[in-house]
Amino acid sequence: MNDTAMNDTPMTNTAMTNPAVNDTAPNGAAHGSNTGRKLSTLALLVTLSLAAQAGAQSTNLDLGSAVSRALTSGPDVSTGRANLQKAQANFKAVIADPTSLITDQTAAQQTLGSASVGLSGAKLSVLQTVVTQYLSIYEAELKTSLNAAQVNFYSRSLQIAQARLAAKVATTLDVTKAQNSLASNQQELSDARASRPIAEAQLAKTLGLGKVALSVKAPPAPPTLRESLSALQTGLESRLGTLVQAANAAQLAELQVKVASNDYTPARTLQDAQTALGNAVRDLDSARKTANTALSDAYRAALSAREAASISAASLAAQQTTLAQAQAKLKAGTAAAVDVQNAQVQTQAAQVALVTAQDALWKALAALSVAAGRDMTGLAQTGSAQTGSAQ
Repeated sequence: MNDTAMNDTPMTNTAMTNPAVNDTAPNGAAHGSNTGRKLSTLALLVTLSLAAQAGAQSTNLDLGSAVSRALTSGPDVSTGRANLQKAQANFKAVIADPTSLITDQTAAQQTLGSASVGLSGAKLSVLQTVVTQYLSIYEAELKTSLNAAQVNFYSRSLQIAQARLAAKVATTLDVTKAQNSLASNQQELSDARASRPIAEAQLAKTLGLGKVALSVKAPPAPPTLRESLSALQTGLESRLGTLVQAANAAQLAELQVKVASNDYTPARTLQDAQTALGNAVRDLDSARKTANTALSDAYRAALSAREAASISAASLAAQQTTLAQAQAKLKAGTAAAVDVQNAQVQTQAAQVALVTAQDALWKALAALSVAAGRDMTGLAQTGSAQTGSAQ
């Protein structure tokens, strides 16, 4: 479109300034009419192009705003909020109905409680999803930059190997190895570039944005895990949807036994209720064990991720020292420029490794949040404040 505009401009200026063109008759009027139509078409195309560009503007996000957007208007949380509102309306209707039985009232109350816990659980699950997808975009960008630097380095290494081969101070195998290293890094660069649009589309869907370009900022340092495992285990049954549902089933089964424990209810009905109660109690016990195991595993994973981030930080510091030494040797004439380039690439790789380790800690804290039924990232606080009225 811009090429068309550039090519048409000289023609228009010539028609406007060249007397030979302006004085032509009788074709001058027809030529002016054609030029006017071209200008009108061009103006229309430019207008449409600008409109398309305006519609394709990117949405700028940081990690906190992405989570906040998902918790405020994301489709999954909206569904959980609608279920809670439905349960609230049903509970009010059942309580207001003078003919409702105690079992109906208990079931309605349990449904309301489950919906409330379910909404909280949905928010934590969405938080985990957003954290994973957001960091996937950011890591893809970092890896693209790193792989591009590695491709440049290995391209230079290949040139050096070929020059050494020509000088008969290297073998064909050295060149082949350099070619293989270059090809491998070129493939990694291609993979990194291809992964970003996929992660971007996934995050846009989670945020309910449709097809839109997303621009993400560097995530902040992950928070420190201060809670002990025992502290997170306390009150777990009231925070996890699976445990609340299992406890509700046991409570309702116990109520059914009480209702059937009289001399006017068939014995078979009481036996069935007692069997159902036994099953519900076993299911609750199994759910408790599963939940506590998942919480313990998630907690250990978070501690491991924290340690890995610390190790990566130390590795980066060591690599930065190596880079400084290589630069000093270059100034002293005891190292080549390619040695410094290699040290620079290795330092960049160490930086990416540190960010990846910190991202892994973010993901581990998000997974721990789901397992504990509590936000351990601090990212849900803004979203909770914005959606608190719906709860």
